[in-house]
Amino acid sequence: MSDKNNSSSPKPGANVRLSRREILKGSLYTAAGLALAGRCAQASAITAPAPLKAKAKSVIQIWMWGGPSHIDTFDPKPDAGNDYCGPLNKPIATNVDGIRIGQSLPGLAKLADKYSIIRSMNHGNNGHETASYITQTGRKAGGRDVFPCVGGVVSLFKGRKAGYKGLIPPYIVLTRPQGRFSEAGFLGSKYKPFATGGDPGKREFLVEGIAAPGITRARQKARRELMHKLDKLGGAMKDDPRIKALAKSEDEAYDLILGDAGKVFDLSTEKEELREAYGMNTFGQSCLMARRLVEKGVPYITINYNGWDTHKGHFQTMRRKLPNLDAGMSTLLTDLSQRGLLDSTIVWWGGEFGRTPKIQWDPPWNGGRSHYGRVFSTVVAGGGFKGGHVVGSTDAKAETVKDRPVYPWDLIGSMYELLGIDPKAKLPHPQGRTLLATPSESDGYKIGGRLSEIM
Repeated sequence: MSDKNNSSSPKPGANVRLSRREILKGSLYTAAGLALAGRCAQASAITAPAPLKAKAKSVIQIWMWGGPSHIDTFDPKPDAGNDYCGPLNKPIATNVDGIRIGQSLPGLAKLADKYSIIRSMNHGNNGHETASYITQTGRKAGGRDVFPCVGGVVSLFKGRKAGYKGLIPPYIVLTRPQGRFSEAGFLGSKYKPFATGGDPGKREFLVEGIAAPGITRARQKARRELMHKLDKLGGAMKDDPRIKALAKSEDEAYDLILGDAGKVFDLSTEKEELREAYGMNTFGQSCLMARRLVEKGVPYITINYNGWDTHKGHFQTMRRKLPNLDAGMSTLLTDLSQRGLLDSTIVWWGGEFGRTPKIQWDPPWNGGRSHYGRVFSTVVAGGGFKGGHVVGSTDAKAETVKDRPVYPWDLIGSMYELLGIDPKAKLPHPQGRTLLATPSESDGYKIGGRLSEIM
């Protein structure tokens, strides 16, 4: 029941007498909101540089958590022999002449004209935490500052400060953050992603903070009505700007819970045939969820697809995971294309590094692959990236870069340009230091250059 219909609510300006118990009840509701409103008011304004002409509006990052094997996926080397290929020694042709990929990716083989493969990615780091940081921020690990990852920067320049109006946060992670580094870095918690939690592969996708097991819509409404009845302080001060800001935040939150905004997370509205094409598993349904978020205008979505740290039993894991990857990613590219969204959506596939090309057959590894930052593959599609190309190459055993080295900061700078973000834009630093979105040679970085051949 709203305040205006509650006969016990005091009128504005009335001489209000509240008991200690009533004040405590009301303050429980308002305290957190007032603190939030205060922080929002104190947030410093961000002066963005003049934007570049943007081709892309959104990014879907398919993060292969743990590091996928490049030789088994997008850089096959069938002539390298059994110690390198194992049973995955029969690469398949794609729909682009001269491009072959791993035999476990038949769906993606039919769509090579929609994406490009970068086979010469490298940074030389073999640690999960440090390599993840390098690959997702475009900065070397161990420096004085902790830089934000791409999602944080996109949220800064393409989020609410840049006119994004959606109730859904501008940076979403499906379904949980890595926890390996702070995604927002020195930008602060405001630019951290909203991690959905839950499992979109389940019959009901319960997004943490939006839905809870066993709580019906009717019960949510009843809880809100009870909260308003207890909010004596809010009723007495409803003309106060801070109370108005809190009320607006509450309305937006409940629109996510009970209104149209939150319906984006209801995958049951999709056709069953399409859901099955994506794959009725966590990764496949996360890809479908990402497409729905792009339709809502969300600037940055990360799908954290874990399980690729295959030190032991590598090929057993590949037999299970590669078909899921193929179905989910190929259907995502097709779905985006058919809906006219691929031209404005960058799809970025990759992990923190590759895996050792030479297989470790001996116990305890029993056919495993270890960390390998010397060279790895990345796939990009849409949003201004051309399809049907291969950038760079490796030697006969996929162990070293043969030509056209590409570093993480080269790729990230290229994506920023397609998003209309100046790669040399100044990032707001809490101590006022001048730090830019991407590094340069003067910062001590090797620069391979923008990916102009596929832009």
